Amino acid sequence: MDADIKIFINGIKEKTGIELAVFTLSGKYVGGLIAENETVPAGLDHTVIDTQRNRTLFVMSVRQKKYIGRIMGVGVAEKNYAYLINELAENFFSKEIEYTRSEFYKAILAGEMNYSQFRRYAVKFSIPEIPCFAMIITAEKCDVSDVVNVLLGYGNDEQDFAVTMESDRCAFIKFSDEVSDEYQSSTEYAEFLKQSIYEEIGVSVKICVGGTVKSVYDLSTSYTQALTALRMSRALNTKGDVHSYKEYILIKMLEELPKSRLNDCLEILMDSGAKEIFADEEMINTAEEFLESSLNLSETSRKLYLHRNTLMYRLDKIEKATGLNIRKFSDALTFRLITILAKLIK
Repeated sequence: MDADIKIFINGIKEKTGIELAVFTLSGKYVGGLIAENETVPAGLDHTVIDTQRNRTLFVMSVRQKKYIGRIMGVGVAEKNYAYLINELAENFFSKEIEYTRSEFYKAILAGEMNYSQFRRYAVKFSIPEIPCFAMIITAEKCDVSDVVNVLLGYGNDEQDFAVTMESDRCAFIKFSDEVSDEYQSSTEYAEFLKQSIYEEIGVSVKICVGGTVKSVYDLSTSYTQALTALRMSRALNTKGDVHSYKEYILIKMLEELPKSRLNDCLEILMDSGAKEIFADEEMINTAEEFLESSLNLSETSRKLYLHRNTLMYRLDKIEKATGLNIRKFSDALTFRLITILAKLIK
């Protein structure tokens, strides 16, 4: 039921711009945008104009069960909106929503479908009961529908599916069959898709990959992880076009620490010489490209259009200033930690 109410709330927002929040009669929060620590009086049985908090509270009927609705504002218009929303709720919940395949997957990815609905559509669309994962593909310089059309052509026996999520973003649902899959990992498959999209329509995309879940019903977890990878890759300006949620587990843990703690750690790791290096954009770009290229000198030289000797000179300069030889994995890991801490503290 709560998932259905959230769908209704989103529909009200999209169609009218009104921010509706819903609570149970006991005052428990159900869905919608609310202020921090916002509560409603339990047992409400009529419309209340709350001038102190600038909000209108009213009773909503949802499949013969009562809920408390809240919209912001206290005028005559808001009172009429409250009446209208209750009417819309009665009409909305009096009939079963019919989803297209795309709408079904969008609701699943957003976590807005209850299990009984899922079972019905899983049968209707022949959704297999096997592990799967979600990817987010962003394309800033083309119509994302072109990317979706390419992705649909790479579906596995019509099981894999792509759906537009926003104007510059789509999601791709990949079912994982360990027996038949040719790719060693989800990120390897994402690299294949990235290259295929470029070859098909000449568009460069970025792909963020969520973790594998046991069934389609749990895909919202994978999609949320992919969103986290997208957010962190942008915030940290991470090199490369394919990123996995697993890359950012450590960063997510560090994010939860107070900035004062992060700053203490950074001070321990970075002396005055290191600070000069980390303030040099060219040196940092060289180091990060080297790390992204798996500590491969030839690959880094090719990507940066640098002579090998020039690259070696820069790496030596980094080692002299920081005491870290990033040709070694352990030192490279420490260097990466310093760059992450510096970006999180900003």
